[in-house]
Amino acid sequence: MEIDAGMRRKIAVSVGAVVVFIALLVAIGTQFSVNHNLSDVGAYYLVGVIALFVVLMGAAGVFLDNR
Repeated sequence: MEIDAGMRRKIAVSVGAVVVFIALLVAIGTQFSVNHNLSDVGAYYLVGVIALFVVLMGAAGVFLDNR
C-alpha cells in the first residue's frame, strides 16, 4: 500500500503536534512538581497546554484541508 505525499504531510504534522504536546507535558511535570505532586501553577499550565493542543490540532486540520 503506497502512501501519497498528502497523507505523509498529514501524518508528519499530526505526529509533530503530539511530540510537542508530550514535550510540554514533561517540561511542566519536571518544572512544577513538588514532592511528586503538581503545584497549583503547574496545574494551570497543564490546562493551558491541553487547550493549546486542541487549538493547534484544529488549526493543523484547517491548514491541511485547505492545501
